[in-house]
Amino acid sequence: MLNHLYLALTLLLLALLTGSFVYCVLAMLGAWRYRRSGAKQGLAYPPVSVLRPLAGAEDNTEANLRSLFGQQYPVFEILLSVHTPEDPAAEVARRVMAAFPRVPARLIVAGISPLPNAKVWSLRALLPEAKYAHLVMSDSDIRHDSHCLSTVMAELEQPNIALVTCPYRAFGGPRFWPRMEALGLNTDFLAGMLTQRFLNGMDFAIGCTIATRKADLASIGGLETLQRYLAEDFMLGNLLHAKGRGVILSRNVIEHHIGNDGFLKNWRHRLRWARSTRRSRRAGYIGELFTKPFAISLLLWAVTPKAFGLVIVALLFRSAVAWSTAVAILNDPLLHRYWWLLPVEDVASFATWCLGFFGKTILWRGRELVVGRDGSFEMEPAAKV
Repeated sequence: MLNHLYLALTLLLLALLTGSFVYCVLAMLGAWRYRRSGAKQGLAYPPVSVLRPLAGAEDNTEANLRSLFGQQYPVFEILLSVHTPEDPAAEVARRVMAAFPRVPARLIVAGISPLPNAKVWSLRALLPEAKYAHLVMSDSDIRHDSHCLSTVMAELEQPNIALVTCPYRAFGGPRFWPRMEALGLNTDFLAGMLTQRFLNGMDFAIGCTIATRKADLASIGGLETLQRYLAEDFMLGNLLHAKGRGVILSRNVIEHHIGNDGFLKNWRHRLRWARSTRRSRRAGYIGELFTKPFAISLLLWAVTPKAFGLVIVALLFRSAVAWSTAVAILNDPLLHRYWWLLPVEDVASFATWCLGFFGKTILWRGRELVVGRDGSFEMEPAAKV
């Protein structure tokens, strides 16, 4: 009986590892296709309202904001929001606005959000103040090159395109765990997006920087529709795609500065997104197992010591995917310095994925919340995890 279970487990792990190798090939093909797609050149650049919610003054807040004000674009305005006038980000915003007097900009106090997604609450306060029909929504931890607006607007002006979402190169603080997370984002997260793009196109968005129009937002019920979701960016792209409107991944790579959290806060952040993804996209979350060839090969090796050679093969496949995204697309300096940490990050990512199957509560901005089956918040008080 035990021999039969041993054989069945070995065959199952071999099948999963084979599927993971297939995923790696698809991810590399997706990266190749993305690299072949050239940046679009705009013939006319419409005026743009840039909306950026702010909350707190982290180490990179001012530098990130200055990159937004330094855009080489004909006509644009910048609308900033804070929840209270006492927010430290307000002083940073005023200082940057004073340094760029030629850029039309306003700081708006949005008030404390009564609902969990404070980002969407702030965007709702900014949207009525926006002068122009074209919008760019950008997070406070994002840094742009000077041609970001030109690139995303040229892409948005293509026929039937309703939304442009930007890939990012993550930068972590000097602590170990933020660097690990950034390494995983640059080598794993982008690979998953490019695989999806290669197979089915883009039916979602990532919210670090999004370009769209007021009319397209209105077509899905406005920002109010997104307020109750944790992953409002995913839902925005998903709802527009469901209406037959185009969602594309930009050629412009932005910088995402993820902070310098310690182990506990970093782990909670990972678990929050794991549980949210599992509740929002159950089939897709299960399929994420195939993105983890190294972890699967370790399990196979533990069951079958003779399978050590497959661990080496899995590392080669994983390294090839990492090179095709972090090096060939993102030009990530982190991978050049900390490539030897990639197996450690893969094991940590696999552990988080496993834990994501348990529980439906998350801790977000100091509030304990329940994530519903559709990825939305349930407002009843959550039990302790």
